[in-house]
Amino acid sequence: MQELVRRAPGTYNHSISVATIGEAAADKIGANGLLVRVAAYYHDIGKMLKPQYFIENMAQGSESLHDNLAPAMSTLIIIGHVKDGVDLARQHNLPQPIIDFIEQHHGTTLVEYFFREAEKQADLSPDHKTDAEESSFRYPGPRPQTREAGVMMLSDAVESASRTLSDPTPKRIKPLVHSLVMKRLLDGQFNECSLTLSEINIVEESLVKSLIGIYHGRIKYPEERSA
Repeated sequence: MQELVRRAPGTYNHSISVATIGEAAADKIGANGLLVRVAAYYHDIGKMLKPQYFIENMAQGSESLHDNLAPAMSTLIIIGHVKDGVDLARQHNLPQPIIDFIEQHHGTTLVEYFFREAEKQADLSPDHKTDAEESSFRYPGPRPQTREAGVMMLSDAVESASRTLSDPTPKRIKPLVHSLVMKRLLDGQFNECSLTLSEINIVEESLVKSLIGIYHGRIKYPEERSA
């Protein structure tokens, strides 16, 4: 963990937040919250091998290294953090349950931003048509195999996405979380774990509550803006 702090401080902060909101959500459905917390600390350790390619480690206003790469190459780097994380975990003899979380926290989800970029390029040039095959822009999986891994997937996704909100008010957080939950549900990401629809709804509500709590102190109120 000390190495993660040194090499990828943004990823470290993200992991701490995922641990907090993930544990709370898991506890709400009677799952193993402590396991989710511990696994969250390690789920993104693979990012420390190429930290500068992940947005949470980029300096604000700096040019993205992805600007000079083809979408397919960027996707390989992004997806690669899972395999790198598994390799690091095995090198350091982390328990298999933690390794499972690292492997499963993205399931077979689509790296949507770079897939859309590839589609744009394919539309502009027929030569790039084969560069925009959806299967090439998906994580290899496996999908979450336990309720805890499913909670981790959602916690990771909503924590990352919430950081992109310029004004993280409850009215913006709620639809953002709901959209991310539904996208993964409809994509079949929870088909191999035992999360029920009722539990997914409870997890969603917990994540919304946690994020609102995290951002509450950072929201500027009207009287503060005019002060």
